[in-house]
Amino acid sequence: MPGTPAAPPRRATALLVVLGSLTAVAPLATDMYVPGFPAMGAALRTNSSAVQLTMTAFLLGLVVGQLLLGPLSDGLGRRRLLLGGAAGFAVFSLACAAAPDVYVLIAARFLQGVAGAVGMVLARAVITDRFTGADIPRHFAVLSQILGVAPVAAPVLGGAVLAVSTWRTVFGVLCLVGVLLLLGVLTKVPESLPPERRHRGGPAGTYRAMGDLVRDRAFLGYVLVLGLASGALFAYISGSSFVFEHVHGVTTGTYSLVFAVNAVGMLLGGAAFARLARRFRLNTLLSAGVALAGTGALAQVLVTAAFGETMAGTWITLFVVMCGIGTLIPATMSLGQNIGRAAPGAASALLGGLQFLCGAVASPLVGLFGEDSSLPMALVMLVSLALAALALVLLVRPRQGHGEVTGAGR
Repeated sequence: MPGTPAAPPRRATALLVVLGSLTAVAPLATDMYVPGFPAMGAALRTNSSAVQLTMTAFLLGLVVGQLLLGPLSDGLGRRRLLLGGAAGFAVFSLACAAAPDVYVLIAARFLQGVAGAVGMVLARAVITDRFTGADIPRHFAVLSQILGVAPVAAPVLGGAVLAVSTWRTVFGVLCLVGVLLLLGVLTKVPESLPPERRHRGGPAGTYRAMGDLVRDRAFLGYVLVLGLASGALFAYISGSSFVFEHVHGVTTGTYSLVFAVNAVGMLLGGAAFARLARRFRLNTLLSAGVALAGTGALAQVLVTAAFGETMAGTWITLFVVMCGIGTLIPATMSLGQNIGRAAPGAASALLGGLQFLCGAVASPLVGLFGEDSSLPMALVMLVSLALAALALVLLVRPRQGHGEVTGAGR
């Protein structure tokens, strides 16, 4: 089904800025308040485990929100849900700021996650609605780069707020972000799915479309590749601070530099994908990204096993992994969304939902196996990426060219 004719360049730029901001809000809300965990525990008279549950609740809300509201948008349209999501994010952020105890905070964080998921899932659907051909992988590359930068910027921004105020102010700032997103959607995001292109049959019809996508072997393969690779990414995010600060003994400032440099690797992977997408098949670039990330994870395991814990070896191999992940994320999004073009909201929900579900599962596994070595993190990443490669070979079957967009190289 053809997309809506692309907007003029200036309007398209404004649209993409708002869509990128909607994509960034979830990682910002995930990580901005992390530096305030100790103060939150003291203020709410609770332990660290209960405080960490607020993070789990938010991630669960992201998964539920994407799986619930993405498919509904195929029948109801995008704009109303985007407006509701931005408004809800502002309201529930304010509820987090005013939470009298940790139980109210956990509930508010779950609802904040559901509202924040609307922007993430529908940003991808709007791009699929409005753009065609080689524009799609280019724009998805931008969204994936934003996802790479936001987790780096979030703790820095949160730390700056905490330097002058309390953890409650962090949620006040997120409330303001929600208000700004609401204004951005009101002024810059028109309805991208006209009534004549919407799914009929109510919610049941839209969820049947999701079921049809799950039964599509290639689409399921792309969903699994993205989800499993994201498991490796979240294992890195959750485990890298322990590896560099506890195992290698670096300062918090040095670790921030390491994390930022590796984020640049993810950006470089996305930039390379955007440039090469016009010349090479997207399945070829996806295969290269999976191979590069898997090679980096395998190298980390082998280097640690052969030479012991080395700062340089860990840093270099993780940089390679981030370059590969930066390439494969926009590739899987582009290919999966193109297969699901008849139901972009449902396709986006499945791609994004499993992405965060795998992340939520992989993150605690690193700590479960100990924090005195980099091997637990490396092994979780390697297993995740090996399973992603298996899904690529058995389900995607790149040579068959499923989901290739018009204008991509052959």
